Parts: sequence; structure tokens; C-alpha cells
Amino acid sequence: MEQLDRIDRQLLKRLQDGIAIERRPYRAVARKIGVSEDVVIARIARLLDDGALTRFGPLFNADKMGGAFCLCAMAVPAARFEAVADTVNGFAEVAHNYERAHRLNMWFVLACEEPERIETVAAEIEAATGLAVLLFPKEAEFFVNLRVPVGAPLQDAASAGGAMA
Repeated sequence: MEQLDRIDRQLLKRLQDGIAIERRPYRAVARKIGVSEDVVIARIARLLDDGALTRFGPLFNADKMGGAFCLCAMAVPAARFEAVADTVNGFAEVAHNYERAHRLNMWFVLACEEPERIETVAAEIEAATGLAVLLFPKEAEFFVNLRVPVGAPLQDAASAGGAMA
């Protein structure tokens, strides 16, 4: 993976704010950072390919859509960890999966279209792995507006004297 340059950092900062719903959203982002629309699209593709971005798309609120998310944990024997991770990750409902240095060493999120599917999928994972799946359903949600710092303070191309694309 290449190091992030100034344009990458400006692009990542802008993308964290979301993109406008308009006919050419990448052009609007490009104008703010002083590059062309094609450069924005190519950079996003490269950042995805390099792994600097793990995904690029909307963030869904499952509750508002009739579904549900649930944090889950398992105590997985070290010798079986990779095999169990492969099995768990094989379920389409598994949104994230992380190894932790803890007795409960596998943590993942189930994202289901219907809330009642959470317990069904957890039971299917238990049957497939022979291990218990602990469910930690959301009790309350707190908006934290997570922003990942990616460098120096952001400055629009216009205010920085940069060229507009």
C-alpha cells in the first residue's frame, strides 16, 4: 500500500462527511479538493484496492428498515480459531468479525433483515461450530460521529488558492 498523499488525505476527510445526493457527486468533492472528478473516482478505487478504505457505501440503520444488528461473542479454542472464523464469516448475516485478547476471543456483528433472525442465525452458527454464541443486543444507541483523523487541517481548494477541476 502506498503512503497517503495530501490529495488522498483531503479526499478521505471529505468522504467522512458523506457525499451530496446530486447528479455528479464526485465532481462536487473534486471541486472542494482541487482535482478532477476522474481523479476522485480513481483515488477511491485505489484506496479500496490498497485496503486504506475497507468499504465505500451507505451506512444503514437496520432498525429503521425493519431489521436488527446484534453484537455477538464466542470463546474459541486457539487451535480452531481460523477454522471457526471461516465458518462464522461464511454466514451472509455476519457484518464484522474481530479477534480479541480475551476469554471471549471472537466478536462479530449479526445484521439481519428481520429481528427474529438474530437468534436463528446464532443457533445456526452454534450448530456449525459446536461453540456457544453469546448475544449482546443493543439496549440504547448513542451517536458519536466517529471521524478518523487523516492529517493536517482541511482547507478547500478555493480558499487555498488551488485550481478547480
